[in-house]
Amino acid sequence: MVDGDASPIAASAGDETSAQMRWNGWGDPVKAKELPLAVRALLPVMLGRVPKPEAAAALDEVELAPSALDAADRAALAEIVGEAKVATDDESRIRHSGGRSTPDLLRRRARRQDAPDAVVSPADHAQIVEVLRLAGTRGIAVVPFGGGTSVVGGLDPERGMHQAVIALDLRRLTGLRSLDETNGEAVLLAGTTGPEAERLLGEHGFELGHFPQSFRYATIGGFAAARSSGQNSAGNGRFDAMVTGLRVVTPTGELDLGRAPGSAAGPDLLRLFLGSEGAFGVITEVRVRVHRAPEARLAEAWTFPDFAAGADALRRVAQFGTGPTIIRLSDEAETGVSLAQVGRIGKALAKGASAITIFEGDAEVAAERQARTAEVLREAGGVSAGPAAAEEWVHGRFNAPYLRDALLDHGVFCETLETATTWSNLERLKREVTAAITGGFALQHAKSLVLCHVSHVYPTGAALYFTILAGVKGDQLTAWEPVKTAVNDAIMSGGGTISHHHGVGRDHAAWLEREIGPVGLRILRAVKAELDPAGVMNPGALLEPVVAAGSVAAPEPWSN
Repeated sequence: MVDGDASPIAASAGDETSAQMRWNGWGDPVKAKELPLAVRALLPVMLGRVPKPEAAAALDEVELAPSALDAADRAALAEIVGEAKVATDDESRIRHSGGRSTPDLLRRRARRQDAPDAVVSPADHAQIVEVLRLAGTRGIAVVPFGGGTSVVGGLDPERGMHQAVIALDLRRLTGLRSLDETNGEAVLLAGTTGPEAERLLGEHGFELGHFPQSFRYATIGGFAAARSSGQNSAGNGRFDAMVTGLRVVTPTGELDLGRAPGSAAGPDLLRLFLGSEGAFGVITEVRVRVHRAPEARLAEAWTFPDFAAGADALRRVAQFGTGPTIIRLSDEAETGVSLAQVGRIGKALAKGASAITIFEGDAEVAAERQARTAEVLREAGGVSAGPAAAEEWVHGRFNAPYLRDALLDHGVFCETLETATTWSNLERLKREVTAAITGGFALQHAKSLVLCHVSHVYPTGAALYFTILAGVKGDQLTAWEPVKTAVNDAIMSGGGTISHHHGVGRDHAAWLEREIGPVGLRILRAVKAELDPAGVMNPGALLEPVVAAGSVAAPEPWSN
């Protein structure tokens, strides 16, 4: 049990957020990790021998096309935000050239790269109003940029039909605007990072309690724009459920949404901007539901004979409402690899699935919830493994992305994807997605390993989160594209959602119509046309661009 005034999960993130994120990988470059010896030993067995890739280009070796932002546009932007806040140097542009998906990182290893034409850093809401007005008038594409953690192509520096594109860096918009302790609501500026939000709220004895794996770097505005779902969703809800108000700037006007806790005043426009991914405008302030920092945290790990038994146990917990803050289930493959990482090879070779549960709040209430959940899990065939493995997961949770960088350095392709479906469809969808991945790589004579866990639960269903390792011997991006397409098709035909919490970005935009239907797509396009008639906001993200017959696209960065 952990006692204290600040969130122990937030504390486990450490002080890493004081460092600038690695430009071509994840997190603090000082904390980059080598692959554990046990994993290195297992890789050839699982994936065959993979040739080590060529050395990645160093930051000063990367070649960019010259900035396409002309002098007049640059001067106009500088008049709004200040000369020093319009950056066109190569390093600033490279650091804002996309997100942190595996394709993003593979492209960032190349010598020639695409990047925004400038990085513009406004100080406040008013400056963003002026920047978007200018962009709409002059035809400059704008990509809102927070923590840079998108993994679905949501931050690609795409110009669309425009001659230039800027990254709108929102990280100067940071801080706690207000805290209403009676209402349990806080207003946070959109560029505030997860750790900074927890620190500011913690000074008043409160927490937000939203902890996605991107927590150390992602921002409050990004959480809202992507409809993020953190590890504590079983207890605290998804981020979109926490949001009670938004302040938004669009190229044609401003909105201040969320007037009352409940309303029947027409469709809820607040929800329209949750998940909009910068395609309609820029979120500048977020009002969120907060709660007192938990008094205690109780952790317990569980084992099950197989994934099916574990999934059924989690279903019972979700439907009975026994109250865990966190509950997750790893399948047999993920359980084995997780054990191998910490050197437990004997246990890693054993069969079975594993789960973790965390309970937070008042000490007495947390203990009661733990006991009720334990009873349900035992009745479903679970065996308690004590607190150690669950505590290990909490403390290592935010370091997992470093492992991907190490795998890529060794030539092993590593990517993640997620979806969600109903309980009755869960195992079937898991099988079909796994088959699409392994079959797609097999067609290219590559071995692959698919790990899966249930990351979030609901009374009616759950989210599946897949991690893919593959021994690709050729170009990894070329190999992944047809596999990703097959996976997205399998998700759609199998009754899943194209994204549970990563968002649509550009990677999933082609599948959005299959999810929401042609009428749904027309509604979103109508909103886009009304709020952003010049089409400057994050072209290609969320909605695939519509190119009119006879129109001429903007030149590619390296076409000249």
